[in-house]
Amino acid sequence: MSVAIKIIGGGLAGSEAALQLARRGLAVGLYEMRPVRPTPAHQTADLGELVCSNSLKSDSENTAPWLLKEEMRRAGSVLLECARASAVPAGHALAVDRADFAARVTAAVTREPLIRLRREEVTRVDEREGITIVATGPLTSDALAAEIARLAGTAQLFFYDSISPIVEADSIEMARVYFAARYDKGTADYINCPFTAAEYDRFVDALLEAQSVEGKDWEKLNYFEGCLPIEEIARRGRDTLRFGPMKPVGLTDPRTGKRPYAVAQLRRENLRADSYNLVGFQNHLKFGEQARVLRLIPGLENARFLRFGQIHRNTYINAPALLTATLALKAHPRVLFAGQISGVEGYVESIATGLMAGLNAAALAAGTEPVPPPRESAFGSLVHYITQADARNFQPANITFDLLLPLTETIRDRKERHRLQCERALRAFEKWLHEFAHGTPQPAAAGTSAAPR
Repeated sequence: MSVAIKIIGGGLAGSEAALQLARRGLAVGLYEMRPVRPTPAHQTADLGELVCSNSLKSDSENTAPWLLKEEMRRAGSVLLECARASAVPAGHALAVDRADFAARVTAAVTREPLIRLRREEVTRVDEREGITIVATGPLTSDALAAEIARLAGTAQLFFYDSISPIVEADSIEMARVYFAARYDKGTADYINCPFTAAEYDRFVDALLEAQSVEGKDWEKLNYFEGCLPIEEIARRGRDTLRFGPMKPVGLTDPRTGKRPYAVAQLRRENLRADSYNLVGFQNHLKFGEQARVLRLIPGLENARFLRFGQIHRNTYINAPALLTATLALKAHPRVLFAGQISGVEGYVESIATGLMAGLNAAALAAGTEPVPPPRESAFGSLVHYITQADARNFQPANITFDLLLPLTETIRDRKERHRLQCERALRAFEKWLHEFAHGTPQPAAAGTSAAPR
């Protein structure tokens, strides 16, 4: 009998899971509803399309995002390879040309003979037959969200996430801005728009007066704290932006030798450097209001916008109540979840859970018991959080050192403490890889001849 695994969703997690399974000789049916059914945020039909930022966060050694990426690299993440190949200069961060990245992910999936890509919406999950990975992401269709609620035995949760505006590079007044990376970490790849106190006050006044997009009556604007719209941040206090996305610390203007009162940063969108996104400037304002307010940023007085900021609904499950440490539903152990719908936040975290779900599904297909990654690792800490957090007040999380196990000894130097935590994490992760992930039994060759139809 052939072994076939169904994956719903061709985003970051679903694509990674499919490629991991195919590499282990397992047939996969990968279902993606775009372009048959579009979403409010996606602009293409490519797999792995990034809809918010183009950054996969810090690449500085011994940071939490670096640790997770390093574990992914050692585990053979295909999407991380695609990200490295499509990287654009971004200081100490790993940022990608999002079009090139999605094209590489799509090519990797479509050239794999064991993956059958189906362009159709899935509205039903059969929990009794086969193995299914649900990786539909934050923009899960209403019909499938209702089906997930049926499986979970509870209503789905949701929060609102945001997309940052993008401007054309040649519309930026370069004489008014300067290139720098915070604290000179990495290369000076960010465009910095410096504000005086008067310019900042004028910007905040305009932001607070600007008209927001009207929410529908049934919508409850429950924003994710890690991705608040700038107008929401501004409402929390006049100087809140200067201590958040407009923080000038570590961004000395080389032309004056002084630190500006506040700063707006722009990061490259692609390798051609013909467009930049406003880092942290996601918002819920009407498009005309965005143009008016954002052109008050020094250097953007004549900015041409390729895309304005937007708000979209992000659907996720109450993972602590529903999932085991192997990302499977407690009530239906052959249905696994991965990506943002599983309760993680962030591109790298989504890819990582896709990789884990792929490994765990491979173990199930081989008739063996999946083994969770070690608690000391970034993988294990992320899974531990989403499966063990307080289910009554659960909110998605990025990988941070707060999620990792503390050291048994007291180390006051933060950098040394983080270095030791990373060293311990990688030792434990390598051991797990050797004993479980790389040793996952393979199905018989006769059972892998075709992907599910």
